Amino acid sequence: MVYLRERITLKIKHMAKKGFWSDFKDFAMKGNVIDMAVGVVIGGAFGKIISSLVNDIIMPLVGTLLGGFDFKSLSVTLPSWASAAEDAEPAVLNYGNFLQECVDFIIIALCIFLVIRAIAKAKNLKKKEEEAAPAEPAAPAPKPDDVVLLEEIRDLLKAKK
Repeated sequence: MVYLRERITLKIKHMAKKGFWSDFKDFAMKGNVIDMAVGVVIGGAFGKIISSLVNDIIMPLVGTLLGGFDFKSLSVTLPSWASAAEDAEPAVLNYGNFLQECVDFIIIALCIFLVIRAIAKAKNLKKKEEEAAPAEPAAPAPKPDDVVLLEEIRDLLKAKK
């Protein structure tokens, strides 16, 4: 406990000696922050790709399969008694838009799952290939001197016969 308190005290003193910009630079240049920033940028770009896939390719196909049906056109108009003013336009609940967004979410989640699964399989395949690759045979260990001497004696005796 004393050790931890001393470390914290030293860290605070060290931070007090450094300036604001120096602290900020240390924070911003940590590997975790940079990795996270790259992940956010790539995730945003990947999200746009998946959204385009869903909106421009998959949903038109789904609409065609359903006979040109469009979820976004589904709505319910609330009765006029629900509105406070007599001449106000009636409120409309566009539940079709909500259904469309739910379908989009399911398709996007499925696409992301398939990409992550493919990446995981590729990593596992690469790992299995590395494990299955035959390792170079190890060089035989040098024999002790007495074994070498005995082998030479054996070879000389065979040569005399």
